[in-house]
Amino acid sequence: MSVLIVIPARYASTRYPGKPLVTLSGCSGQAKSLIRRSWDAAQAVEGIARVVVATDDERISSAAKDFGAEVVMTSEDCTNGTERCSDALDRLGQTYDIVVNLQGDAPLTPHWFVEDLVAGLKANPDANVATPVLRCDADALAGFLEDRRQGQVGGTTAVFDKNMRAMYFSKEVIPFTDRAYTDDDLIPVFHHVGVYAYRPDALAAYTQWPSGPLETLEGLEQLRFMENGEPVLCVEVDGKGRAFWELNNPSDVARIELKLAEMGVE
Repeated sequence: MSVLIVIPARYASTRYPGKPLVTLSGCSGQAKSLIRRSWDAAQAVEGIARVVVATDDERISSAAKDFGAEVVMTSEDCTNGTERCSDALDRLGQTYDIVVNLQGDAPLTPHWFVEDLVAGLKANPDANVATPVLRCDADALAGFLEDRRQGQVGGTTAVFDKNMRAMYFSKEVIPFTDRAYTDDDLIPVFHHVGVYAYRPDALAAYTQWPSGPLETLEGLEQLRFMENGEPVLCVEVDGKGRAFWELNNPSDVARIELKLAEMGVE
């Protein structure tokens, strides 16, 4: 099955304008833009037919082309990454069995998260949309809770049924728990990893649906699928001791640079 990775990137982010061009320093102090680090993460994934950056901004396009990325210019009317992936697929004019949305704000995404996600969708022919979930460790959960106390979004959490079909995604920490945990505990909170795999028909359907109230309130694009009766398969992935954190707020830059240094990433 042929797999396309699309890295959607927009300049006019509400919470962090210009985010794709923010630089992150690696272990040696070498600075690379967020979009470059996201591209590097995509290049590490095995079994991929093609990787493209999808944007409507010439500044992002120019920066991406400078480091050798293939760029697809998409409509300014795309409201989220899923819509931008659909637009990019249409403009490419080629057929792929699976389209992966590797959002351009997660440079710490390990390649096996994407590989396991694609394998999960392939193994479930009745599923049209899939996304990874990662069980929180004590530090991750504490970070989420602290961000909420500070009034900022630190990540998205997910709950799902026994068949791994999503029940809900939220920027709040769900399910509620008021106890303290250590890494020896089986923590019941799952971090939603902002990567998606779609079959092309699901992408085409998505763009025909209006934004629903839950998607609008939470600001989470995947809820549009659920609000229209399209199940979302959750694929549990293993962090293998590696940190995972998206760049959601300016304060996340220092967090991610610290992790890049700890992992020895240039």
